[in-house]
Amino acid sequence: MISVIGGSGFIGSRLCKRLNKNGFDFQIVDKKVGGSFPEKTQTADVRDYESLVNAVNGETIINLAAEHRDDVSPKSLYDEVNIDGARRICELAEAKGISKIIFTSSVAVYGFAPLGTDEQGEINYFNDYGRTKFEAEKVFCKWQEADPENRSLVVLRPTVVFGEQNRGNVYNLLKQIASGKFIMIGNGKNVKSMAYVENIAAFLEFSLGFGPGVHVYNYIDKPDFDMNTLVLKVNKALGKKERIGLKIPYFVGYTMGKFLDLVAATTGRKLPISSIRIKKFCSNTMFNTKVSETGFNPPVNIYEALESTIRHEFLESPDEEVYYTE
Repeated sequence: MISVIGGSGFIGSRLCKRLNKNGFDFQIVDKKVGGSFPEKTQTADVRDYESLVNAVNGETIINLAAEHRDDVSPKSLYDEVNIDGARRICELAEAKGISKIIFTSSVAVYGFAPLGTDEQGEINYFNDYGRTKFEAEKVFCKWQEADPENRSLVVLRPTVVFGEQNRGNVYNLLKQIASGKFIMIGNGKNVKSMAYVENIAAFLEFSLGFGPGVHVYNYIDKPDFDMNTLVLKVNKALGKKERIGLKIPYFVGYTMGKFLDLVAATTGRKLPISSIRIKKFCSNTMFNTKVSETGFNPPVNIYEALESTIRHEFLESPDEEVYYTE
Protein backbone atom coordinates (compact mmCIF):
# COMPACT_ATOMS: atom_id res chain seq x y z
CA MET A 1 0.00 0.00 0.00
CA ILE A 2 1.08 3.59 -0.71
CA SER A 3 0.46 6.20 1.99
CA VAL A 4 -0.02 9.64 0.43
CA ILE A 5 0.54 12.16 3.22
CA GLY A 6 -1.13 15.42 2.29
CA GLY A 7 -3.16 13.54 -0.31
CA SER A 8 -6.25 15.75 0.03
CA GLY A 9 -4.47 18.75 -1.48
CA PHE A 10 -4.08 19.93 -5.07
CA ILE A 11 -1.26 17.65 -6.24
CA GLY A 12 -2.27 14.85 -3.88
CA SER A 13 -5.83 14.64 -5.18
CA ARG A 14 -4.63 14.45 -8.78
CA LEU A 15 -2.02 11.85 -7.86
CA CYS A 16 -4.56 9.69 -6.03
CA LYS A 17 -6.89 9.78 -9.04
CA ARG A 18 -4.03 8.41 -11.14
CA LEU A 19 -3.19 5.74 -8.58
CA ASN A 20 -6.83 4.71 -8.39
CA LYS A 21 -7.18 4.59 -12.18
CA ASN A 22 -4.03 2.49 -12.54
CA GLY A 23 -4.94 -0.05 -9.86
CA PHE A 24 -2.61 0.93 -7.01
CA ASP A 25 -3.56 0.21 -3.42
CA PHE A 26 -3.29 3.53 -1.58
CA GLN A 27 -4.53 5.54 1.37
CA ILE A 28 -4.64 9.28 2.03
CA VAL A 29 -3.29 10.63 5.32
CA ASP A 30 -4.22 14.27 5.84
CA LYS A 31 -5.43 16.66 8.52
CA LYS A 32 -8.57 17.20 6.45
CA VAL A 33 -10.82 14.90 4.43
CA GLY A 34 -11.02 15.95 0.79
CA GLY A 35 -13.79 15.35 -1.68
CA SER A 36 -12.07 12.82 -3.92
CA PHE A 37 -11.53 9.72 -1.73
CA PRO A 38 -13.04 10.25 1.74
CA GLU A 39 -13.41 6.50 2.21
CA LYS A 40 -9.63 6.08 1.77
CA THR A 41 -8.65 8.93 4.10
CA GLN A 42 -7.20 8.72 7.60
CA THR A 43 -6.91 12.00 9.51
CA ALA A 44 -3.55 12.89 11.02
CA ASP A 45 -1.19 15.84 11.38
CA VAL A 46 2.49 15.49 10.45
CA ARG A 47 3.36 17.46 13.59
CA ASP A 48 1.69 14.81 15.80
CA TYR A 49 3.62 11.54 15.80
CA GLU A 50 0.92 9.50 17.53
CA SER A 51 -1.79 10.44 15.05
CA LEU A 52 0.63 9.81 12.18
CA VAL A 53 1.83 6.40 13.34
CA ASN A 54 -1.76 5.28 13.91
CA ALA A 55 -2.87 6.43 10.46
CA VAL A 56 -0.09 5.29 8.14
CA ASN A 57 -0.45 1.70 6.94
CA GLY A 58 1.59 1.71 3.72
CA GLU A 59 4.96 0.28 2.73
CA THR A 60 5.76 3.42 0.71
CA ILE A 61 5.27 7.05 1.75
CA ILE A 62 4.67 9.95 -0.60
CA ASN A 63 4.93 13.16 1.42
CA LEU A 64 3.06 16.14 -0.05
CA ALA A 65 2.25 17.84 3.27
CA ALA A 66 3.67 21.36 3.47
CA GLU A 67 3.24 24.88 4.76
CA HIS A 68 3.86 26.97 1.69
CA ARG A 69 1.97 30.27 1.44
CA ASP A 70 3.91 33.56 1.45
CA ASP A 71 1.74 34.96 4.24
CA VAL A 72 1.85 32.11 6.78
CA SER A 73 1.23 33.23 10.35
CA PRO A 74 2.81 32.42 12.71
CA LYS A 75 6.03 31.86 10.73
CA SER A 76 6.95 29.02 13.10
CA LEU A 77 4.50 26.86 11.11
CA TYR A 78 7.09 26.56 8.32
CA ASP A 79 9.47 24.80 10.71
CA GLU A 80 6.79 22.83 12.53
CA VAL A 81 5.17 21.39 9.40
CA ASN A 82 8.02 21.20 6.89
CA ILE A 83 11.00 20.27 9.09
CA ASP A 84 9.47 18.73 12.22
CA GLY A 85 6.93 16.98 10.00
CA ALA A 86 9.79 15.42 8.03
CA ARG A 87 11.35 14.22 11.28
CA ARG A 88 8.08 12.62 12.40
CA ILE A 89 7.74 10.87 9.04
CA CYS A 90 11.27 9.50 9.26
CA GLU A 91 10.65 8.29 12.82
CA LEU A 92 7.52 6.57 11.55
CA ALA A 93 9.36 4.99 8.62
CA GLU A 94 12.07 3.73 10.97
CA ALA A 95 9.51 2.26 13.35
CA LYS A 96 7.49 0.53 10.63
CA GLY A 97 10.37 -0.62 8.42
CA ILE A 98 9.32 1.55 5.47
CA SER A 99 12.11 1.71 2.88
CA LYS A 100 10.78 4.16 0.28
CA ILE A 101 9.91 7.83 0.72
CA ILE A 102 9.00 10.23 -2.07
CA PHE A 103 9.18 13.87 -1.00
CA THR A 104 7.96 16.92 -2.88
CA SER A 105 10.33 19.77 -2.20
CA SER A 106 10.51 22.91 -4.39
CA VAL A 107 12.77 24.93 -6.69
CA ALA A 108 12.38 27.57 -3.96
CA VAL A 109 15.51 26.01 -2.44
CA TYR A 110 17.52 27.74 -5.22
CA GLY A 111 16.03 31.19 -4.53
CA PHE A 112 16.33 33.74 -7.33
CA ALA A 113 18.53 31.39 -9.31
CA PRO A 114 20.51 31.94 -12.54
CA LEU A 115 18.67 31.04 -15.75
CA GLY A 116 18.83 27.32 -16.50
CA THR A 117 19.64 26.19 -12.95
CA ASP A 118 19.49 22.38 -12.77
CA GLU A 119 19.74 19.88 -9.93
CA GLN A 120 23.38 20.83 -9.33
CA GLY A 121 22.44 24.49 -8.75
CA GLU A 122 23.52 26.41 -5.67
CA ILE A 123 21.14 26.29 -2.73
CA ASN A 124 20.31 29.94 -2.10
CA TYR A 125 16.78 30.24 -0.70
CA PHE A 126 15.43 33.69 0.16
CA ASN A 127 12.40 32.85 2.30
CA ASP A 128 11.29 30.49 5.06
CA TYR A 129 9.51 28.20 2.62
CA GLY A 130 12.68 27.53 0.62
CA ARG A 131 14.76 27.23 3.80
CA THR A 132 12.47 24.73 5.47
CA LYS A 133 12.03 22.67 2.31
CA PHE A 134 15.80 22.28 2.04
CA GLU A 135 16.11 21.47 5.73
CA ALA A 136 13.44 18.81 5.24
CA GLU A 137 15.42 17.36 2.33
CA LYS A 138 18.41 16.99 4.65
CA VAL A 139 16.23 15.21 7.23
CA PHE A 140 15.09 12.69 4.62
CA CYS A 141 18.62 12.24 3.27
CA LYS A 142 19.86 11.42 6.78
CA TRP A 143 17.12 8.76 7.03
CA GLN A 144 18.21 7.23 3.71
CA GLU A 145 21.90 7.28 4.69
CA ALA A 146 21.14 5.08 7.70
CA ASP A 147 20.47 2.13 5.34
CA PRO A 148 21.64 3.19 1.85
CA GLU A 149 21.57 -0.27 0.32
CA ASN A 150 17.87 -0.74 0.99
CA ARG A 151 16.27 2.68 1.32
CA SER A 152 15.00 4.73 -1.61
CA LEU A 153 14.50 8.48 -1.39
CA VAL A 154 13.04 10.54 -4.22
CA VAL A 155 13.20 14.34 -3.85
CA LEU A 156 11.14 16.19 -6.42
CA ARG A 157 11.61 19.95 -6.77
CA PRO A 158 8.76 21.29 -8.91
CA THR A 159 8.60 24.81 -10.25
CA VAL A 160 5.27 26.67 -9.96
CA VAL A 161 2.47 24.14 -10.46
CA PHE A 162 -0.78 24.96 -12.25
CA GLY A 163 -3.85 23.14 -13.44
CA GLU A 164 -7.58 22.73 -13.14
CA GLN A 165 -9.12 23.42 -9.70
CA ASN A 166 -6.08 25.32 -8.43
CA ARG A 167 -6.37 28.77 -6.87
CA GLY A 168 -2.72 29.76 -6.74
CA ASN A 169 -0.52 32.36 -8.38
CA VAL A 170 -0.91 31.06 -11.94
CA TYR A 171 -4.69 30.99 -11.59
CA ASN A 172 -4.69 34.55 -10.27
CA LEU A 173 -2.64 35.65 -13.28
CA LEU A 174 -4.95 33.84 -15.71
CA LYS A 175 -7.98 35.34 -13.98
CA GLN A 176 -6.58 38.85 -14.33
CA ILE A 177 -5.94 38.33 -18.03
CA ALA A 178 -9.38 36.80 -18.56
CA SER A 179 -11.03 39.76 -16.80
CA GLY A 180 -9.30 42.26 -19.05
CA LYS A 181 -7.85 44.02 -15.97
CA PHE A 182 -4.33 42.63 -16.26
CA ILE A 183 -1.46 45.13 -15.99
CA MET A 184 2.05 43.98 -16.87
CA ILE A 185 4.63 45.02 -14.27
CA GLY A 186 8.06 45.36 -15.85
CA ASN A 187 8.96 44.73 -19.49
CA GLY A 188 7.49 41.22 -19.63
CA LYS A 189 10.73 39.65 -20.86
CA ASN A 190 11.32 37.65 -17.68
CA VAL A 191 11.07 33.90 -18.23
CA LYS A 192 8.88 31.57 -16.18
CA SER A 193 9.15 27.80 -15.87
CA MET A 194 5.87 26.04 -15.04
CA ALA A 195 4.67 22.52 -14.32
CA TYR A 196 1.26 21.00 -15.03
CA VAL A 197 -0.30 19.14 -12.12
CA GLU A 198 -1.16 16.03 -14.14
CA ASN A 199 2.45 15.70 -15.25
CA ILE A 200 3.70 16.13 -11.67
CA ALA A 201 1.30 13.40 -10.55
CA ALA A 202 2.44 11.16 -13.40
CA PHE A 203 6.10 11.59 -12.47
CA LEU A 204 5.41 10.85 -8.81
CA GLU A 205 3.70 7.65 -9.91
CA PHE A 206 6.62 6.87 -12.24
CA SER A 207 9.14 7.36 -9.42
CA LEU A 208 7.56 4.53 -7.44
CA GLY A 209 9.74 2.28 -9.61
CA PHE A 210 13.06 3.86 -8.56
CA GLY A 211 15.45 1.61 -6.62
CA PRO A 212 17.61 2.25 -3.54
CA GLY A 213 19.52 5.52 -3.45
CA VAL A 214 18.82 9.25 -3.45
CA HIS A 215 17.10 10.54 -6.57
CA VAL A 216 16.80 14.33 -6.86
CA TYR A 217 14.95 15.96 -9.75
CA ASN A 218 13.66 19.37 -10.65
CA TYR A 219 10.34 19.20 -12.44
CA ILE A 220 9.58 21.60 -15.29
CA ASP A 221 7.38 21.26 -18.35
CA LYS A 222 9.23 22.69 -21.32
CA PRO A 223 9.30 25.01 -23.18
CA ASP A 224 9.47 28.01 -20.86
CA PHE A 225 7.51 31.18 -21.63
CA ASP A 226 8.43 34.79 -21.06
CA MET A 227 5.57 36.81 -19.59
CA ASN A 228 4.76 38.56 -22.85
CA THR A 229 4.39 35.25 -24.68
CA LEU A 230 2.34 33.76 -21.86
CA VAL A 231 -0.13 36.65 -21.93
CA LEU A 232 -0.51 36.37 -25.70
CA LYS A 233 -1.14 32.61 -25.50
CA VAL A 234 -3.70 33.03 -22.72
CA ASN A 235 -5.60 35.67 -24.69
CA LYS A 236 -5.58 33.42 -27.74
CA ALA A 237 -6.95 30.47 -25.73
CA LEU A 238 -9.70 32.74 -24.41
CA GLY A 239 -10.62 33.82 -27.92
CA LYS A 240 -9.47 37.37 -27.19
CA LYS A 241 -7.30 39.70 -29.21
CA GLU A 242 -3.64 38.76 -28.82
CA ARG A 243 -2.22 41.82 -27.10
CA ILE A 244 -0.23 42.63 -23.97
CA GLY A 245 -2.08 45.72 -22.75
CA LEU A 246 -0.90 48.28 -20.20
CA LYS A 247 2.60 48.04 -18.72
CA ILE A 248 4.03 49.86 -15.70
CA PRO A 249 7.71 50.03 -14.65
CA TYR A 250 8.95 47.55 -12.09
CA PHE A 251 9.92 50.20 -9.52
CA VAL A 252 6.37 51.59 -9.57
CA GLY A 253 4.85 48.15 -9.02
CA TYR A 254 7.34 47.25 -6.30
CA THR A 255 6.75 50.55 -4.48
CA MET A 256 3.02 49.85 -4.60
CA GLY A 257 3.69 46.39 -3.15
CA LYS A 258 5.69 47.86 -0.24
CA PHE A 259 2.83 50.23 0.49
CA LEU A 260 0.38 47.32 0.53
CA ASP A 261 2.77 45.42 2.87
CA LEU A 262 2.39 48.31 5.29
CA VAL A 263 -1.40 48.27 4.91
CA ALA A 264 -1.48 44.52 5.57
CA ALA A 265 0.74 44.85 8.64
CA THR A 266 -1.35 47.71 10.01
CA THR A 267 -4.76 46.16 9.41
CA GLY A 268 -3.91 42.50 9.90
CA ARG A 269 -5.51 41.69 6.53
CA LYS A 270 -4.00 39.31 3.97
CA LEU A 271 -3.89 41.15 0.66
CA PRO A 272 -3.53 39.54 -2.81
CA ILE A 273 -0.66 41.88 -3.76
CA SER A 274 2.59 42.28 -1.82
CA SER A 275 6.15 43.35 -2.57
CA ILE A 276 7.43 39.76 -2.50
CA ARG A 277 4.75 38.63 -4.94
CA ILE A 278 5.61 41.48 -7.31
CA LYS A 279 9.31 40.63 -6.99
CA LYS A 280 8.58 36.98 -7.76
CA PHE A 281 6.31 37.93 -10.67
CA CYS A 282 9.02 40.07 -12.28
CA SER A 283 11.92 37.70 -11.66
CA ASN A 284 13.31 35.06 -13.99
CA THR A 285 12.45 31.60 -12.73
CA MET A 286 13.72 29.38 -15.53
CA PHE A 287 15.05 25.97 -14.52
CA ASN A 288 16.38 22.88 -16.22
CA THR A 289 15.92 19.25 -15.25
CA LYS A 290 17.38 15.80 -15.86
CA VAL A 291 13.96 14.10 -15.68
CA SER A 292 14.25 13.02 -19.31
CA GLU A 293 17.22 10.80 -18.33
CA THR A 294 14.81 8.60 -16.36
CA GLY A 295 12.80 7.70 -19.47
CA PHE A 296 9.72 9.56 -18.23
CA ASN A 297 7.50 11.21 -20.84
CA PRO A 298 4.92 13.71 -19.55
CA PRO A 299 1.41 12.72 -20.66
CA VAL A 300 0.35 16.31 -21.49
CA ASN A 301 2.40 18.94 -23.31
CA ILE A 302 2.40 22.39 -21.75
CA TYR A 303 0.44 24.02 -24.59
CA GLU A 304 -2.42 21.54 -24.16
CA ALA A 305 -2.16 21.85 -20.37
CA LEU A 306 -2.49 25.64 -20.48
CA GLU A 307 -5.43 25.50 -22.91
CA SER A 308 -7.15 22.80 -20.83
CA THR A 309 -6.79 24.84 -17.63
CA ILE A 310 -8.09 28.03 -19.26
CA ARG A 311 -11.03 26.25 -20.87
CA HIS A 312 -11.93 24.48 -17.63
CA GLU A 313 -11.69 27.53 -15.37
CA PHE A 314 -12.93 30.39 -17.53
CA LEU A 315 -15.06 28.91 -20.30
CA GLU A 316 -16.70 25.88 -18.65
CA SER A 317 -16.49 27.03 -14.97
CA PRO A 318 -17.79 23.85 -13.27
CA ASP A 319 -18.95 23.88 -9.66
CA GLU A 320 -16.36 21.71 -7.91
CA GLU A 321 -13.81 21.46 -5.12
CA VAL A 322 -10.90 23.89 -5.48
CA TYR A 323 -7.47 24.09 -3.85
CA TYR A 324 -5.86 27.26 -2.54
CA THR A 325 -2.09 27.39 -2.91
CA GLU A 326 0.64 29.92 -3.83
